[in-house]
Amino acid sequence: MNAFVKEFTEQNFETEAMASDLPVLVDFWAPWCGPCRMVAPHVDAVAEQAQGKAIVGKVNVDESSALAQRFGVMSIPTLVVLKGGQMVERVVGARGQADILALLTPYMD
Repeated sequence: MNAFVKEFTEQNFETEAMASDLPVLVDFWAPWCGPCRMVAPHVDAVAEQAQGKAIVGKVNVDESSALAQRFGVMSIPTLVVLKGGQMVERVVGARGQADILALLTPYMD
């Protein structure tokens, strides 16, 4: 993970993602998931581009299965955008950098 991407866990998710004043992009992933590894550099790039305007983080579904259940994650990668503690966007499957940025941009001020 790069310096611009947070690692969300069941312990920090409420304070770092749900309570954020900024929009939050959450990447639900697992280390064994090939498409997740393909998406990772794109998520990293979006995190760098969105610095100061959004928070970007990842949830390892193997380590934080309760979060995956809470958001109904059945397939990975799943990308979720949160705004004001509410899910406002959700996509399942591998996406490129432009698609991920387009998903997040409408919610950045």
